[in-house]
Amino acid sequence: MADPTRILVTGASGFVGRHLLPALRAAFPTSLLFALSRSGRAEAADSSFSADLLDEAALRACLEEAQPEAVLHLAAQSNVPAAFADPQGTWRVNVDGSLLLARLVMQVAPGAQFVFASSAETYGLTFQRGIPLDEEAPFAPANPYAAAKAATDIALGEMGLRGLRAVRLRAFNHTGAGQSPDFAIPAFARQLARMEAGQQEPVLQVGALDRWRDFLDVEDVCAAYVAVLRRGEALPPGCAINIASGTSRRIGDVLEALIRRSGIAVEVRQDPGRARPTDVHTATGSPVRAGALLGWAPRVDWDTTLDRVMADWRQRVRSG
Repeated sequence: MADPTRILVTGASGFVGRHLLPALRAAFPTSLLFALSRSGRAEAADSSFSADLLDEAALRACLEEAQPEAVLHLAAQSNVPAAFADPQGTWRVNVDGSLLLARLVMQVAPGAQFVFASSAETYGLTFQRGIPLDEEAPFAPANPYAAAKAATDIALGEMGLRGLRAVRLRAFNHTGAGQSPDFAIPAFARQLARMEAGQQEPVLQVGALDRWRDFLDVEDVCAAYVAVLRRGEALPPGCAINIASGTSRRIGDVLEALIRRSGIAVEVRQDPGRARPTDVHTATGSPVRAGALLGWAPRVDWDTTLDRVMADWRQRVRSG
């Protein structure tokens, strides 16, 4: 199938979106890239729209102007603590907003591929099996964010039976330059960069360190989105694909690797406020289907990922 010539990315100003637009530009240099975000700003896009996911009129106008052949739906409320604080607000954005967008795509751009940024969080307590989970593993969400993602994932799978060319990408933990310190690895890096700059005493506040997660570089996640668009109609409507490495890393080991990069003698303190009310010890995904359907596998060396995160936070701290 020919590459899409008109691509719309929602959540374009977010962490993954800021990496994805340049990846799409490199992969599809002659395609028109449209960006949708609340801010309406996205430097790498040909055209940008400002809209709320719950604003039907604004979403419809965006789709009518962009006439996309592919929609990459990244926009979401993705902060788990914020989801605990406001479960209903998270549901409205992540479920109601996503399904509204999908329905409008079916009406305005019915042939467009709809790629949904689902999440490994949907599997939740099923990770207690202690094995890498494949796409057939049952959902057992353990927080409001995960529940909202699971609901949307299921609904889009059903919409695939009614004509929506949906693909549900269940990405596992990913990090890289530009990520919010609301997440563990950038939170560690930010504190270390501040210590290096003399802006923080050498005491590092952390949550649970004895947890194992299947980490990816954001660049590899973007490569998965590109691979989906290249496969086009070869992918069955509604299909679900894990984006995972198949290997988990202990969060405490990741912290130690970052501390070594700083060269600072650090005291590590557990902060109970950083722990989730519900959590799983180990979360690992099977990458078999991604390899078979997309020809995808993670490429970025883990040390390179950590170097990029530290360099990013050193620059951010220097810039104030």
